[in-house]
Amino acid sequence: MRWGPSSLCLFAASAGCGLETASEADPRTDALQGRAFFERDCAACHGADGKGGGTASLGLGVAPPDLTRFTKLNDGVFPRDRIMSTIDGFNRQTHWENPMPVFGDESLGAVVQIEENGISTPVPADLLALATYLESIQE
Repeated sequence: MRWGPSSLCLFAASAGCGLETASEADPRTDALQGRAFFERDCAACHGADGKGGGTASLGLGVAPPDLTRFTKLNDGVFPRDRIMSTIDGFNRQTHWENPMPVFGDESLGAVVQIEENGISTPVPADLLALATYLESIQE
């Protein structure tokens, strides 16, 4: 899924974050901020290295995916939009067997505007930072 204006408006409405602008002048979207988010909310299942060996994943019945292989499995291109859609739950069907939480149900940070092909799209800053961090750990 591509993060276009219509998909992000639907995401923003479903996430409950609205289209308000950030209260900070420039919310952080860098890999260091994404790493902090990852360590707080993802490493317990995906492991500190992102390879899926977190202690909280024991007994889930499904091993968390190796987050360091997205680029390799996508012909050398990091699938940023698909990754963000999966994390926030927009591009995922809810099913009782899927143990990954839908992070779009919570705050993913202040909304920042991303411009792509002349179209400005609102994206939660923490979601963008997390995707940036995941891109930085690709093997």
